[in-house]
Order: sequence, then C-alpha cells, then structure tokens
Amino acid sequence: MFEKILIANRGEIALRVQRACRELGIRTVAVHSEADREAKYVKLADESVCIGPAASNQSYLSIPAVISAAEVTDAQAIHPGYGFLSENADFAERVEQSGFVFIGPRAETIRLMGDKVSAKDAMKAAGVPCVPGSDGALPDDPAEIIKTAKKVGYPVIIKAAGGGGGRGMRVVHTEAALINAVSMTKAEAQAAFGNPMVYMEKFLENPRHIEIQILADQHGNAVFLGDRDCSMQRRHQKIIEEAPSPLLNPRLRDKIGERCAEACRKINYRGAGTFEFLYENGEFYFIEMNTRLQVEHTVTEMITGIDLVQQQIFVAAGEKLKFRQKDIQLKGHAIECRINAEDPYTFVPSPGKITTFHMPGGPGVRIDTHAYGGYSVPPHYDSMIGKLITYGDNREQAIARMRIALSEMMVVGIKTNVALHADLMADAAFHHGGTSIHYLEQKLGIHSK
Repeated sequence: MFEKILIANRGEIALRVQRACRELGIRTVAVHSEADREAKYVKLADESVCIGPAASNQSYLSIPAVISAAEVTDAQAIHPGYGFLSENADFAERVEQSGFVFIGPRAETIRLMGDKVSAKDAMKAAGVPCVPGSDGALPDDPAEIIKTAKKVGYPVIIKAAGGGGGRGMRVVHTEAALINAVSMTKAEAQAAFGNPMVYMEKFLENPRHIEIQILADQHGNAVFLGDRDCSMQRRHQKIIEEAPSPLLNPRLRDKIGERCAEACRKINYRGAGTFEFLYENGEFYFIEMNTRLQVEHTVTEMITGIDLVQQQIFVAAGEKLKFRQKDIQLKGHAIECRINAEDPYTFVPSPGKITTFHMPGGPGVRIDTHAYGGYSVPPHYDSMIGKLITYGDNREQAIARMRIALSEMMVVGIKTNVALHADLMADAAFHHGGTSIHYLEQKLGIHSK
C-alpha cells in the first residue's frame, strides 16, 4: 500500500480523496494554485505545494508542475480526482514514466475511451448497445454528410469526438441547417479539444440518462455497482443524480450492468469507471465512458456501502477486488443535489465571500464540501461548492430528507442554486419517477444547443 499520495485537484473532491487516504493511514500532499492557498483541504493535508497562479492552465492543468510537486514531496502515487487532468492520457503516461503510480486506468485505455468514435467502436465490439449514427467520424464531403443524416433520421446531434462535459454538441432538426452545424461544431471542437473530428448520432426525443458504475482490477476481475439516474440536467450538465434509477427493474439493471463489466474485461480496464447511456422505450444506447471518478459517485457509495475512492487506491496498488458480483447488494435510495455558487435560475456564477455557512444534518444526510463561513469562492473555477446527499430506505424517504435538508441549508454572501433544488424536490414529474434529460430546460423555458 502507498505511504503518500499527491492529490492533483481542488475543491470538494480534493477533500474527499484526502479523507479516504487518512482513513487508510496514507499521508497526503495537496497541490494548490495561489487562489486556493487558504482552502480547507490544503490546511488539512500533511504537505502542500503551490503549483502556480490562479489560472488553471498555469496550475491544475500544468503537467510539469504537478509532477514536480510529486517529486519534491516523494509521493508514490497521484490521484487526479475528476475534471482537470483526470482523463488526460498524456498526463497518465507522464505520471507512470516519472516513476509514480497513476490512480486510474492505463493511458491507452483513457485514449481509447476519450475519443468518442473509437469508444463506440470498442463498445460495439464488446456487445454494448450504441446510439444509431455515423460509422466513425463524418467526412468532409457535404453530400455524404447529408446522406448519413437521412439514413439516421432527423433530428440528429453532431458531437465532437474529443468532447466531454456537455461541450462540443449541436442538435440539427433539418437538412438545411446540417452542413453549417457540422462546420461550427468542428471549429468549436478544434478550439476546445484540439481535435476537429466530429460524428453524428440520432437525437433521442425523451431519453433518460442512466449510468452504470464499474470497478475493475488488473487481474481480470470486474463488477458493476448498480446504476444512477442523472436525467435532471441543463445543457448536458447534471444537477441532480440518484441511485438506483426509479425507471429500471433489477432484471434490466443486471443485464446492462453485466455487459458493461464484460466490456471492461475485454478492454483490460483498471480502476473505477462509468458507462453513460441514453435510455428510451426500453432500449439502452451507449454514449460515452468516463474513465475516472464521477461527481455523483456518492449516491452509489450510499446504496452499496462501498468506498469508491478507497477501491481506486487498492486497485492502483495492484490488489485484487475483495468482492464478486454476487457480493454487491443495493440497499435503499440516495439522491445528490449539486450545490453551485450561481443564480438559481439564470445560472450566472456568483463568486465571493461566504459570510454565513450552515449545513443541515440528521439521519441519512451527507455533505461533501470544502466551503465554510469566511471562505471566498474564487471566480476562476467550476461553480460547484459542494454536494448534498440524502439516503432513505426508499425513494420517498430520500426525497423527504432532501427537502428538509435544503430548507435547513444557509449560505449567505453569495447566490446558490438551493432554491432551484427545493423547487425540483417538490416537482410533480420528478416525484412521479423522474424525467427525461430535456425536462429541466423545458420547465425553465430555455433551449439547449
């Protein structure tokens, strides 16, 4: 087992990884930008290293700075959290080449699954169902693009092969708008991801967003840890997640979950990962695999009792999974609300100093946050300041506990989206069993790209 791990991230996930390490008796190194010098997790770490100014590309996204910090502190492994460098194959490769262990999949696996075209090809070969669409990247010939769209059927969605996080997507409803949409998405993909390649998929009208969480070791063992429903989202950004999905029955869950586990065995996957699907009319359609820890890993932890971060560490240290599929038991229901420093309805970020910070408590309530009274939310990063998770014996109890917890939460000095979450917890469609991925935008009267 490692003696010291460097955490190459910030915010609540840096604190979450730190807690997992401390419980295992592993020393931690926190890296931070100048803007995060006073952060809670920096103060709690055994060691800390400033790796640059506030700008992400000069600190958290600087591969040389992160590796240098590992070298000067004699860390043995690097945990990337989520976001930033977590799905950067070049980073994973450099980490291993520099003599450290990357707590995540191998670089070649990240590359395979990071390119959405090669990922779909790999999943098709593994028997995982995919959304109907183009065979690989779209060509330059407009006539061929139009031909492909007719075959797939409108509406279609154009996606960047190197995209992620809800970026690099454009929905097209008519042939007249197709070629221009492809050109614009290619330009955006080149600017955002350094890869102009795009592909086409059928745009599903009212799908749910269902995820399957997997764990795999380097000895050929892989299991799935149930599912999550992440359909409440805005512009492809998740806002509420829950586990298990109120939509799936155990037979469906086990069928798709075992396919995902088998796919991991076929591609020699290592670590934690998430298969993301659109689900409509009884059919699953693979959209991408996230080769890292998810923001919403918490709800899976609540219903399985398994610490996903510690499992990542065990697997990276070369250990075999300590459980088989038959040992995984799903119990109860969990819901997560992402608490963001932003206007609850315009979504405009609201950085600044938090003057009062009171978090709720009680049975079945979990808070993952790095914020506190007196903390200044910097304007340079993602607006999420924490996650509120509730657990219940059933979905109704989890929702009731979330409504109470949201009513107790007090954050003064900045705006947050707590009011939006409270509104959604009282929403009849959500109560009825969840919604499609387009529901929130329709409710708020906004339109996705």
